[in-house]
Amino acid sequence: MEKSPIEKKPIIVAIDGPAASGKSTTARILADKLGYIYIDTGAMYRSVTLKALREGLLDDLRKDESGISRLLRTITIGFQGDRVILDGEDVTEAIRENQVSREVSFISSLKLVRDKLRELQQQMGRKRGIVMDGRDIGTVIFPDAELKIFLVADPAERAKRRHVELSLKAGGAAVPSLEELEAEIKQRDRDDEERTHAPLKRHPDAVLLDTSNMSIDEQVNVVHDLVMKIVGQS
Repeated sequence: MEKSPIEKKPIIVAIDGPAASGKSTTARILADKLGYIYIDTGAMYRSVTLKALREGLLDDLRKDESGISRLLRTITIGFQGDRVILDGEDVTEAIRENQVSREVSFISSLKLVRDKLRELQQQMGRKRGIVMDGRDIGTVIFPDAELKIFLVADPAERAKRRHVELSLKAGGAAVPSLEELEAEIKQRDRDDEERTHAPLKRHPDAVLLDTSNMSIDEQVNVVHDLVMKIVGQS
């Protein structure tokens, strides 16, 4: 049986953008449609953040970031389907807790962390045929990716999405207000854009996609069409 264009020409799809712009959901569904491997780099940074929180390292790291090196020497992060495995433990839900969300930008700003995860992410994508989302995939991890996407959305809309996500997981427990979440999102945007190492920015070749008024299906279809145009050129 002749191979499909997707099988003949596996590519890397790099999806970047700020928090709650729809990156992870779009990337996950797209990878499934393409038969590609999905790599959630945000979950990797969240896993490091969770471990640092559990070990009580945050205050010390703010004074001296070199203290993260011991944690990075022993950490293992992997994926089993949609599940995120940290040091052998399923932390898929734990890494989405709001405390992790508040601290992940700080942990992501540490050069030692970015260097370690960049190495792991590049190893994962060596054979291509992947969809990877994050904040520096198209600019740092895979600047040679055949397709680079930069998703954006209005902060108020992103706050609504995060509120729905947290409410569903809270099971009736109190969650931050829309105003609090929007303020957190705007602060995280500033942190991500202004950090010294691999700041959030759009690669010149990246396709800009504003998802403020788009459904997930619409987002996925737009990116899927772009992929098919690329692989159809082979």
